[in-house]
Amino acid sequence: MTRAVCPGSYDPPTNGHLDIIERAAALFDEVAVAVLVNKSKRGLFTVEERMGLLAETVAHLPNVRVDSWHGLLVEYCARNDVQAIVKGLRAVSDFDYELQMAQMNQGLTGVETMFMPTKPENSFLSSSLVKEVATYGGEVAHLLPPTVHKALMARIEANRAD
Repeated sequence: MTRAVCPGSYDPPTNGHLDIIERAAALFDEVAVAVLVNKSKRGLFTVEERMGLLAETVAHLPNVRVDSWHGLLVEYCARNDVQAIVKGLRAVSDFDYELQMAQMNQGLTGVETMFMPTKPENSFLSSSLVKEVATYGGEVAHLLPPTVHKALMARIEANRAD
């Protein structure tokens, strides 16, 4: 059985994330979508909330499961018998950063990294940009799965009320 992991912060999950996950699911027997915990980032959604949003978003993919991890990604791969890390690339700047991580991960444990170029319509899409645009009243529904859009707008409204 071939296993892959699609790691990320997913705060929130976007249509770009979903595209990469769906494409990975077509290539591997099992795909874990791992919400990585980064202590230096304060997310809009908790890890548990992101996992819930992702679970709803990928429910149509029978070979995809949602998980979380705190620590080195290669340790996650070793513990879960994952052969490949799948990363989406939007631009050359993504490649510069991701290549160094891929080489480090391969050197540490031998796990391989696959890079998938995003579809052109998602090449500008990032969770941070979506949150910023939505916070200032811009329309982002076309950039997010419907469940995620609803949760994002509710969270922004709740934050405005505070």
